[in-house]
Amino acid sequence: MSEIAIQKQPFRVPMTDGKIIDEHFGLATLAVGNLSLARMVAPPGWSEPHQTPEFDEYTLVISGRKQIETENGVIVLTANESVFIPRGNRIRYSNPFGEPCEYVSVCTPPFSIQNVNRED
Repeated sequence: MSEIAIQKQPFRVPMTDGKIIDEHFGLATLAVGNLSLARMVAPPGWSEPHQTPEFDEYTLVISGRKQIETENGVIVLTANESVFIPRGNRIRYSNPFGEPCEYVSVCTPPFSIQNVNRED
């Protein structure tokens, strides 16, 4: 039987763009595992470069709105909406709106700076 793990002190990822990332499970917290789970808050006006991740990503918006640019167009998620983005898709996440966006993200395999493939 496996051990149950309760996360009371997630790892706060150091960021310089105002975004909050609290990793509950993943490489920064356990250094093992087949997924990462993080709660994030993207401030108004936040964006990051295009990326082509080597992981599948599931995102659930808790509050606010999150914009996702894809090869096929733009997706805007609002509270209680979710999206699945399969690995290998070129995407860009942003919050061009006037309020913060809180969301939860699950990546499998786990997110790492090496497998996100952000463009400069």
